[in-house]
Amino acid sequence: MRLSPIEQTPDNPDNLPPARRRRARRLLTPLDADERAVFFDHLVRRASPSFDFFLLSLISGAVLSGGILLDSTAMLVLGAALAPLMAPLVGVALGAVLGAGRLFLRSLAGLLVGCALAFAVGWASGGFLYEPSRHTLTLAPIHAQVSWLNFLVLAVGAVLTAAGVAGSAADENRYSPTLPSVALAYELYLPLATAGFGLGGRIPHLWPDGLVVFALHLAWSVLLGCITLAFLGFRPLTLFGYTLGGAVALTGVILAIGLSSLSAILGANLGLPTPTPTLTATFTLTPSLTPTVPPPTATLTPTLTRTPTLTPTRTLTPTPTPVLALVRSDLPEGVRIRSEPGGQTIGFLTNGELVILLPETAQAGGQSWAHILTQNGVEGWIVQSLILQVTATPPISSPTP
Repeated sequence: MRLSPIEQTPDNPDNLPPARRRRARRLLTPLDADERAVFFDHLVRRASPSFDFFLLSLISGAVLSGGILLDSTAMLVLGAALAPLMAPLVGVALGAVLGAGRLFLRSLAGLLVGCALAFAVGWASGGFLYEPSRHTLTLAPIHAQVSWLNFLVLAVGAVLTAAGVAGSAADENRYSPTLPSVALAYELYLPLATAGFGLGGRIPHLWPDGLVVFALHLAWSVLLGCITLAFLGFRPLTLFGYTLGGAVALTGVILAIGLSSLSAILGANLGLPTPTPTLTATFTLTPSLTPTVPPPTATLTPTLTRTPTLTPTRTLTPTPTPVLALVRSDLPEGVRIRSEPGGQTIGFLTNGELVILLPETAQAGGQSWAHILTQNGVEGWIVQSLILQVTATPPISSPTP
């Protein structure tokens, strides 16, 4: 006896249990299988990167680089406003939440390509347009630092962008989250363009500080996007989805903690305000006088003779004159002292400060490094092009009898 197949019909919200009916009203995703498939397909297309995304990323990076070069806040805001809708970042979070590996990798690759375009434009602007004698950068170092205000703007932008993109996929007539996306692009593209500008112009404290801030912001924005989509009712469909979502969340937390704790940032002073020590040059060159008394010579004669009075003579033994150098930097934050050529930062020198130039030199990272000794006895290496050698002439006083 053969039984006719049972036809499955979509769940009627009125026939659902009260608890499930309340959950259905809270969730953004529909419970019907066909509607859910259409909704997810629309949301995936919405979050996928397009040619417009790459083009607008290039334009935004160019305007942001111009704002950094001209030190203009208005151009920085305009560059963020010209950035594309940060829907690929929502796609990365959606792929992590649903466990869709293909969506996760495609969205992440598209997002990184757009970020690479903004970084490349910043690198070209710093390398070909920046002149230290003509341009004074005051805004760029601010955006290469970790700030609680920037993190608050990032959190609001990430949450509202994820909710807005998901909501616009459910309702096509709903307004796109343009303003939150601008805030999100400001916190992602601006540190990245600053890092590229610093790399191209060889400006300290911009590279790699800006890249560290960008990585921290990217990790937190993806993590906040995942949490927002989870609250909106997006759940993994398979066990792999839970595994991928958990791995992404754990990676974001570890990266955020590793970059914001005492490891990378505090250890190398990356992404933090640069301290400006004030040192007073107090070099006093005083030659040491060593008296030399020749031994008396006795004369043995049978007659009485007057013994001459011996006058001691003093001979000067001057201390070798040290080679002095003067720190010359157009940057207000001064010059870093490193433990070895291109190594870890161990101190700072202000503009116009005198140091003793030791005879050793080295080549590292495409730059010449000079071995110096500060007034406080700190021995280290600095970039040779940032110092000017001077000659100290010690005052020599005539010996007194």
